[in-house]
Amino acid sequence: QVQLVESGGGLVQAGGSLRLSCAAAVRTFSSYAMGWFRQSPGNELEFVASSTWSFGSRLYTDSVKGRFTISRDNAKNTVFLQMNSPKPEDTAVYYCALTPNYWRSSQLMRHSNYDYWGQGTQVTVSS
Repeated sequence: QVQLVESGGGLVQAGGSLRLSCAAAVRTFSSYAMGWFRQSPGNELEFVASSTWSFGSRLYTDSVKGRFTISRDNAKNTVFLQMNSPKPEDTAVYYCALTPNYWRSSQLMRHSNYDYWGQGTQVTVSS
């Protein structure tokens, strides 16, 4: 059983910064692709960022490019989402996800391609 535990959410002012963490209880963490998704009230689950197992490829949704950075520490089985200059429209519950399967980078934008999910962490950006 794979467990993912997010942390780091909270209230942040627009233009500030926040770092989300997701710790995975798995073996060979470096072999898995990881993703971050978010969902705000009344909206569908939205892709934010992904990182392939080799860390050779990172993808971002257009609205966060240049502001958010996905990174991972394979020694600590943890993936991070650094949120710089957040905007009120970034307010959402953020989820990390993991897949043990091989997917092309573009396919990691689909939430249905992930097998395991964290419980979510609320991020609220005030104006």
